[in-house]
Amino acid sequence: MKNIDTSFFRISTEKLPVEVGDLLVAEPFLSEMWFDRAVISVIDHNPEEGTTGVVLNNALESSLDEVLDGIDREEKVPVYCGGPLSQDRLFFVHTLGEAIIPQARCYAPGLWIGGDFDAAIDYVNNGYPVEGYLRFFVGYSGWSAGQLDEELAAGTWAVKRGLDDVGPLLAGRGDSYWHRVVHSMGERYRQWTLLPQDVKAN
Repeated sequence: MKNIDTSFFRISTEKLPVEVGDLLVAEPFLSEMWFDRAVISVIDHNPEEGTTGVVLNNALESSLDEVLDGIDREEKVPVYCGGPLSQDRLFFVHTLGEAIIPQARCYAPGLWIGGDFDAAIDYVNNGYPVEGYLRFFVGYSGWSAGQLDEELAAGTWAVKRGLDDVGPLLAGRGDSYWHRVVHSMGERYRQWTLLPQDVKAN
């Protein structure tokens, strides 16, 4: 009997070249621990140098006050696993812009990465809204030159382009986040949303 994972449910993804600001959406059978039902925001992409991004929806059990000193906020701020690389570093992506986080780098319309870390912590400690505006990541994801192209050709990722509203990108988590993004990609990917995370257990 043929493997049900690969022969019955697998669909052909639309082959789009990756651009900075795109989302990489994991196909439903990708069971690699870092990328299971992952949605990745592409932060840098150079065909000759490689690609970097962060997994947006993989929340850790730890909160910001547990991984960083100086957090004085009653509400817990979640921390996310951005990927397997540089697990000793903390990154942040936001929609706040340079007016609130000086020196932030805009990598896509409405999306910034980094900037003045003290300004980001002040924003948190002053009680301003975090969900939908600011997200912290331990580690990031990366591909060497040509590696991501191979994975795209194999159907490991689907590319979502054209973000009408960046706010929801920094809100939600886990499998429901992945489903929300796949739904937004249209009828072509509807079959993905019908699958449980473990087909064999169904």
